[in-house]
Amino acid sequence: MSLVELFILAVGLSMDAFAVAVCKGLSMKRLNKKHAVIIGLYFGGFQAGMPLIGYFLGYHFKEAITSVDHWIAFVLLVIIGINMIKESFASCESEELDPSVDFKTMTILAVATSIDALAVGVTLAFLSVNIIPAVSFIGVTTFILSVAGVKAGNLFGMKYKSKAERAGGIILILMAANILIEHLFF
Repeated sequence: MSLVELFILAVGLSMDAFAVAVCKGLSMKRLNKKHAVIIGLYFGGFQAGMPLIGYFLGYHFKEAITSVDHWIAFVLLVIIGINMIKESFASCESEELDPSVDFKTMTILAVATSIDALAVGVTLAFLSVNIIPAVSFIGVTTFILSVAGVKAGNLFGMKYKSKAERAGGIILILMAANILIEHLFF
């Protein structure tokens, strides 16, 4: 996987976290930089950890499903992408608009926004990606975009939340198509 592809994947995966960070920013009367960093650390940490777990699960079963791994990667990424696009039409009002960054709240939000990264980790095992640099890059990208999301939510409100999630879904679907095309035709 090239650096450009990894960057695109990292941005696509971080869109759920970005959207929730925007909602957290909405709930802050004034931007709290400490809370923005904590939110970024939760989301970035989980976005790095979940694909690592998925990678080890995928790596363990890789030999058994090598002949269909490209189809698995394609299906997982398309499902995740479609789900992100579908969720982009839901309003932020359905989410907890609590500015707190307590352990329980942030852990639940971080897990919820990184489940798709677990499936992507399985895909990365099939693609034989060097996992430590990949998950580090995903985590740092998510951290940066989450902090930016808190600030954007605080400044601009809901204007960009759904567009960001929709873009993330489209990016993942395009990556799925690229994986399938590369495997079938090259």
